[in-house]
Amino acid sequence: QVQLVESGGGLVQAGGSLRLSCAASGRTFAMGWFRQAPGKEREFVVAISGSAGSTYYADSVKGRFTISRDNAKNTVYLQMNSLKPEDTAVYYCAAALKYGGSGLLGYDYWGQGTQVTVSL
Repeated sequence: QVQLVESGGGLVQAGGSLRLSCAASGRTFAMGWFRQAPGKEREFVVAISGSAGSTYYADSVKGRFTISRDNAKNTVYLQMNSLKPEDTAVYYCAAALKYGGSGLLGYDYWGQGTQVTVSL
């Protein structure tokens, strides 16, 4: 059983930056970030392969967000720049023991989520 703990969420002004962290209790392969606003479906943000050699970003965050990982620490990071009010959501870290991808069902473990609020 792999447990994921997100941190780094908070309140930031539009145009600002925030860095999220996700610590995993065990080894993982692909990892990703999803987000969900109240009343909306959970949506894909970005994924990274186990080797960190491949990344895939949603069009809505491409050029603004950057995912990275430190396999020695079993930790994945999400650097969020140029934040917009529409980025406001609970951000969830996800981990896959095989292949993750952009699909919700491609992941085996999920964190509790961390709130990101972007004000005008």
